[in-house]
Amino acid sequence: MLNEIKKDAQTRMAKSIDALRHDLVKVRTGRASTALVDSIKVNYYGSDMPLSQVASVAVSDARTLTITPWEKQMVGPVEKAILASDLGLTPNTAGTVIRLNLPALTEERRKELSKHVHGEGENAKVAVRNIRRDANHQVKELLKDKQITEDDASRCETDIQKITDSAIKDVDEVVKAKEQELMAI
Repeated sequence: MLNEIKKDAQTRMAKSIDALRHDLVKVRTGRASTALVDSIKVNYYGSDMPLSQVASVAVSDARTLTITPWEKQMVGPVEKAILASDLGLTPNTAGTVIRLNLPALTEERRKELSKHVHGEGENAKVAVRNIRRDANHQVKELLKDKQITEDDASRCETDIQKITDSAIKDVDEVVKAKEQELMAI
C-alpha cells in the first residue's frame, strides 16, 4: 500500500517535470528548432491540423526554419497560421517553400525570457509540492484508519520527502539548462 503511494507520487512528479520540459521547448532561444512551430494549427479543408501534418518542417541553419507544405494550395493557409500564432515571426515565401528567420535576441528580451523560464520552474515546483501533500495525506489517512503503524507512516513520509527533493533538484537543473541556453549568444 505504501509502496503504491510512493510510486504514484514519483510517477506524477516525473510527469510534472516532463510537462515543464515540454513547455520550455516552446520558449524561443536564438537558435532555430522545429519544436517552435509544433503548437501551430493550420486550417486544412475546414479542420484545424497540426503544422507537422500538412508540411515538412526542417532547420536549414542555426537561425532559419524551412516549411514545405505537402500541397501547393496550402502555402497561403500555412502563412496565415504562422502570422496568427504568438511566435512574432514573419514568413518569407519563395514558391512553395516558406522560410522563418529567427532574429537574434536582445539582452533585454533574453532577461525577460529567463524570468519566464524561472516562473515556469516555480510552477513546476508548486505542482511537485502539491503531489507530496497528496501523498502525505494518503499516508495519514491510512494511519488514521489504523492500517499502518506510526513508524511506517514516518518512514514513508521521509521517503516521499526524498522523492520530492530529487524532483525539485531535477526541476532546478531543467530551468538552469534552459537559462544557460537563453543567455548563450
